[in-house]
Amino acid sequence: MSDPMAAKAMALVQTHRADRAPTLRQAITDRVQALRAKGQGVRMGEWRVEQQEQGIYLVRVTIREQITKGWFEREYIWRVNLPTRSVTPLTDPAADLMPLIQG
Repeated sequence: MSDPMAAKAMALVQTHRADRAPTLRQAITDRVQALRAKGQGVRMGEWRVEQQEQGIYLVRVTIREQITKGWFEREYIWRVNLPTRSVTPLTDPAADLMPLIQG
């Protein structure tokens, strides 16, 4: 990756704590492996990152799951604010992997 800030944003998401796994990357990997273990077709896309504005990035990965009559895509998208080191889920699948915030 040529943009070091984009690489930091991706690393921040991939290593962020997940609800039922140590990290978000592990949670995604576990989901893919569980689907494969059930004999279901599954394809994981590449992790991608794009800059929205200075210090703000979107990190995304798509999983395609085979269903009875075709394929279904789950898109996981997070917004990363590098100055505050915050990771915010922007899609329901991404939010489902995040731990609940208790306040």
